[in-house]
Amino acid sequence: MRHALHVITLVFLPAALAGQATPAPARPVDWAAIQTQGVEILREYLRINTSNPPGNELEAARFLKTILEKEGIEATILDTAELGAGRANLYARVRGNGSKRAIALVQHMDVVPVTPAYWSVPPFAGEVKDGFIYGRGALDMKGEGVAHLMALIALKRSGVPLTRDIVFVANADEELGSTGGIVFVNRHADLLKDVEYLFTEGGANVYRNGRLEYYSVGVAEKRTFWQKLTVKGTPSHGSRPTRANPVPRLVAALDKIARYETPLHVTPGVEKFFHDISRNYPEPRAGYLRDVRKALDDPTARDWILSDVYWNAILRNTISLTGLAGSNKTNVIPAEASAELDIRLLPDQSPDTMLATLKRIVADTAVHFETLLAPKSPFESPANTDLFRAVERAAKDRDPSVFVTSSMMTGATDRPSYRKLGIIAYGLDPFRVEAADEQRGVHGNDERLSVENVGFGIRFLYDILRYAQ
Repeated sequence: MRHALHVITLVFLPAALAGQATPAPARPVDWAAIQTQGVEILREYLRINTSNPPGNELEAARFLKTILEKEGIEATILDTAELGAGRANLYARVRGNGSKRAIALVQHMDVVPVTPAYWSVPPFAGEVKDGFIYGRGALDMKGEGVAHLMALIALKRSGVPLTRDIVFVANADEELGSTGGIVFVNRHADLLKDVEYLFTEGGANVYRNGRLEYYSVGVAEKRTFWQKLTVKGTPSHGSRPTRANPVPRLVAALDKIARYETPLHVTPGVEKFFHDISRNYPEPRAGYLRDVRKALDDPTARDWILSDVYWNAILRNTISLTGLAGSNKTNVIPAEASAELDIRLLPDQSPDTMLATLKRIVADTAVHFETLLAPKSPFESPANTDLFRAVERAAKDRDPSVFVTSSMMTGATDRPSYRKLGIIAYGLDPFRVEAADEQRGVHGNDERLSVENVGFGIRFLYDILRYAQ
């Protein structure tokens, strides 16, 4: 199913690329002022509590609309009735001459909930401390949203001649049901009919101990296939054990699933990713990564590769037991016991096959399966495109020795909804965030983005959009 990903590394970019004409700004950009404004906008954006549920994205949409319209960019708030009270999508466009198809910048305005007691600063204060802006959404994905916003504003202020329109979209409800993206695509396909490319979250720039290992553009993502397992029984007093207790039966089923190792499966895109990053490793590990299919047959190589949680996740379907429910009282045998599984499928894997496999492993008709979240459409975008090459070029400007590769996201985004319209959808992280910060902050505590990264991300994205003209 997956296309071969013809990723052109920076070291071997064609000579012609260096000679390509780049649209020149009619007016110089004051990058210091752009960064300062971006930081202040991000701080204000973080102060809007868009925890989902309930979302409250309408307030965020109004905030973004005001900023855009101060810059002379008309913005429209959409879908308030369809999305429900306090929710909305936002749409804006900066027009080019129309000789090429448009590029869309898509963000989501909602954030995951937070437990303030585990934070060292108030999570919705937009506080700046030690060169970092703290707040829920700083990384996922209000920081990226501000980079989109300010790159668009910088393009307009500079007067760069555009061959492509730049479309700006902010969606509601990405963190729970993706209803914002789904509703936008279903109701406003006409606003997207000329869009060729799209950027949103989903890339990964690996940055450890102040050293950038590579930039990556997300071209694919795994498919979410959440399941609930339920066993019914007969409620009774816990002092009198009975075979009608549903808890042991559920535990037995979960034990079988926990012991099951999903088969390893190397997709073409993942194979390309491992081959690309092999240059960052000494032998024999470089050799393992250059031919990952062969390496997975070698116990030593296999153990090393699968010890990396990300690599393991992109090489197989994954199953995580994340929720259990039984009695609400120690001395009561419950009428029902249930568990929830977070299942993530590789893009070319069948949900029906996975479900049939789980039922076969459990081998107990008393265990009932219910799909809590059905998979989105399989998603993959090609890498051999003008926009991918624009990323390579902008990356080379900053880090001549660092390459750009493609990557697969183990989580979920709104990209599959847009991909259904034929749009080539990418994940792009415009920042260089330490891996430890990324791991700790996204959906975690003390989420933060450095002030320096705000300026870096805006200018990186600005250059990508210029080079793609």
